[in-house]
Amino acid sequence: MQRFFIQKSCMLALTLFVLAGCKKNNPNQAYQQQAPELPVEKVQQGNATVENEYAASVEGISNVEIRPQVTGYLTKIFVDEGDFVRAGQPLFKIEDQIFREQLKSAQATLISAQASLATSKIDLDRKKELFRNKMVSDIQVKEAEANYNAARGSVSQATSSIESAKINLNFSTIKAPVSGYIGRFNYRLGSLLTPSNQEAITLLSDIHQVYTYFSLSENDFNNFQKQHTGSSIDEVLKNTPQVSLLLSGGEKYAEVGKVDAVEGQFNKTTGSITLRAKFNNPNNVLRSGNTGKIVMKQDFSNVILLPIASTRVIQDKTFVFTIKDGKALMLPIEVSGKAGTNFIVSKGLKAGDQYIVTGFDRLQPGTPVVAQKQNSQPKKS
Repeated sequence: MQRFFIQKSCMLALTLFVLAGCKKNNPNQAYQQQAPELPVEKVQQGNATVENEYAASVEGISNVEIRPQVTGYLTKIFVDEGDFVRAGQPLFKIEDQIFREQLKSAQATLISAQASLATSKIDLDRKKELFRNKMVSDIQVKEAEANYNAARGSVSQATSSIESAKINLNFSTIKAPVSGYIGRFNYRLGSLLTPSNQEAITLLSDIHQVYTYFSLSENDFNNFQKQHTGSSIDEVLKNTPQVSLLLSGGEKYAEVGKVDAVEGQFNKTTGSITLRAKFNNPNNVLRSGNTGKIVMKQDFSNVILLPIASTRVIQDKTFVFTIKDGKALMLPIEVSGKAGTNFIVSKGLKAGDQYIVTGFDRLQPGTPVVAQKQNSQPKKS
């Protein structure tokens, strides 16, 4: 009896060992039972709108350097840095005593010249009368006429000197040529100002409208021209859509702008071309020197769209998972832009290709996967 139980025990142990060995020699069966079911969709093709951002700098519609037109010491400053001034408003005063004296001297010269003119006119009239009575020669009359014309020239010269002195006197008060905001002063009271000074006294910015300058690469500019067709650049600019401006903090500027100018040639160093957009600035939010980003929309038709959430980025490269022969396959793709929640795929996928929608966070290439259909479609923008 004891021998019988020993034989039974040995046979049971042998059976368990064989079963364990069989299970160990079939790993695919265990993986197949645990293969995840992941949603799979087909790549879609459609239309999309991309919002491209370009670094931009802001300048007032008119930035005027305030410079002296006469030489003298700065004696008065009527405004402060940052003040808003109106066109024609006095800004600075240059010592004007010398110009007042020049004006007086010119006025005195005019009086003397007018007296000489009157005397020469009397002499000319007298000699003409004597010539008619044959009491003087023709040469004497001509000499009198020459003296009279010289006196007339002296009067004109003295009159011109007066006007020149008045202009210099007016220039001693420097006024705002346009309305705008005063910049930083480069000179203070007592400084000697001359028209040849290297630096302007200050900068006056008219910012009721502003220009924003931004650059496009050669490819972007070609797309810009293709999208907004016209026989000339002026017609292209008429057809351009409105653009938006993001301020340096990321907030969107309330007003929309319009591209109104394109630089004449590409920059050979950067390979880019500069465009200009004009914005209204009713609340003076923008100032010369501000920076931001121009947002310009670009339309695409019949492009490959892939949900951004269905991709994985590894070391600046973008990948998508698909299924081949029941196993996960990771494909690299090239992206040309974003359209809402989708990538615009330029290389790596074509319409109708399958991709795993979600659930691939821990998925490794070669892992068995079961495709599960899903009704969701990538959103078109």
